[in-house]
Amino acid sequence: MQRYLGIDVHKASSTCVVLSERGKRVSRDRMETSGEVLVRYVQSLAGEVLICLEEGEWSEWLAEILSPHARQVVVCRAEKRRGVKNDQADAGVLAERLRTGRIGTPVFKASARWAKLREWVRVYAKLKGDVVRSKLRLASLMRRRGVSYTSAELYDPKRRGVWIKELPVALRPAAELLGFELDGLEELRSRAERAMIEEARRFPERKILETAPGIGPIRTAQLMAMIVTPHRFRTKRQLWSYCGLGIVTRTSSDWVQAESGWQRAPVTQTRGLNRTCNRTLKGVFKGAATTVLQCRSPEVLQEKYERLLEAGTKPNLAKLTIARKIAAIVLAMWKSNTRYQAVR
Repeated sequence: MQRYLGIDVHKASSTCVVLSERGKRVSRDRMETSGEVLVRYVQSLAGEVLICLEEGEWSEWLAEILSPHARQVVVCRAEKRRGVKNDQADAGVLAERLRTGRIGTPVFKASARWAKLREWVRVYAKLKGDVVRSKLRLASLMRRRGVSYTSAELYDPKRRGVWIKELPVALRPAAELLGFELDGLEELRSRAERAMIEEARRFPERKILETAPGIGPIRTAQLMAMIVTPHRFRTKRQLWSYCGLGIVTRTSSDWVQAESGWQRAPVTQTRGLNRTCNRTLKGVFKGAATTVLQCRSPEVLQEKYERLLEAGTKPNLAKLTIARKIAAIVLAMWKSNTRYQAVR
């Protein structure tokens, strides 16, 4: 006997709807959004419990605490629908989607073993973005007053005072305050980076991934936190799409009639890369490609890049090809548990 449980979660309350195998509503309950309360509720249900949650702020936490007490916990993306919109209806739709197999592609949720590393990666990314914004604020203040600054000196706390003195006296305190903000964020970013790399060293995969072209300790930590296991992807093309490196094409009137019968039309229009992707991984592989091309190592990828340019490929598309190649290499290394070896 199976029970399909849909949970619509909010900050104060959670609404649960349970359906039977035939789609009949077994129960409908409302309770506090508390881990202990929800676990007790799942344990009280008879039969095998299958849970469906909607992707959101609470989904990772709930999937982690409810997985040991249910046969399956599925996290799905929200879908647009017409009709009644309330907590009870939303929970019922989630249970029905799970019962009828209309989940689509479920959202991957890692086990608790990866929680600490994944959180450090998120914190590092946020602090890195804050550092960039802080630099832009300080640079904008200098430009508004016509000061032709040098970035290396403006962002260096030991040499910043020389450029702040170029500002009017009334604006110097504001510039100093922005400088203090930048220095504090830089220190926090460095601490998050060290903690992230230290946590990544607990996983044996790190030694293998760091040998990949253009992949250092920071990118290795990000790779492990975002992918967790390479067996999520059957082929490299699935990884490309997940990382935003999948090429999207559009065609229309695909078939034309020839003497030998119907043939596929030769015209295929490329519309760029897929936009629904993991932005962190996209930055990892494109950054790795940039590192490889700047350092001109390994020579195999550098030679491939030069061949593409000689064939008339635009530099940005050739760089994209190298990023896709690095992603395929990382996936193959991780699956086979072997270090990188450049082969011509």
